[in-house]
Amino acid sequence: MFLWVGKTTLIQKVTQALKSAGTSIDGFYTEEVREGGRRTGFDVVTLSGKRGPLSRVGSDSSTSRREYRVGQYIVDVVSFEQLVLPILRNVNCGSDAEKKICVVDEVGKMELFSQAFIQAVRQTLTGSGTVVLGTIPIPKGKPLDLVEEIRNRKDVKVFNVSKENRNSIFQDILAAVESCRK
Repeated sequence: MFLWVGKTTLIQKVTQALKSAGTSIDGFYTEEVREGGRRTGFDVVTLSGKRGPLSRVGSDSSTSRREYRVGQYIVDVVSFEQLVLPILRNVNCGSDAEKKICVVDEVGKMELFSQAFIQAVRQTLTGSGTVVLGTIPIPKGKPLDLVEEIRNRKDVKVFNVSKENRNSIFQDILAAVESCRK
């Protein structure tokens, strides 16, 4: 069984609680980058402490190389893949009695420019030795294929996180992750 939720702060709290309990956990989350009080992009941060750019605000001038854009942000697919793919490819290795946990925050528009990421997420989801704790966006606009595929899986439990419930839902998510590991 796999678990998908919806907010980075909550993912970080659950991750800390699991680490504190000695749980084997790896993965990544995305974090806003701000300069002068203004959001200028997003970084990918691995649970082992590595950091790299996911996206930055770009100019409207065209460049000769292929640009992946989401709104005002230019996505750095190469940097993203260098940080994330080794984690996803190694998570199913080993033979622990208990399932490993892999944090994937998030599976969203920016991340889905990487075909290698899409393939690695699918492989991680089909691997039996891993519990995935991740975030997917609330559906709006054109559906994202992989997001809908994840949302509709029988072995996925989706928690809708809101400002109202994000503090009370923490224990429910922690319990769900623990029960998936057995």
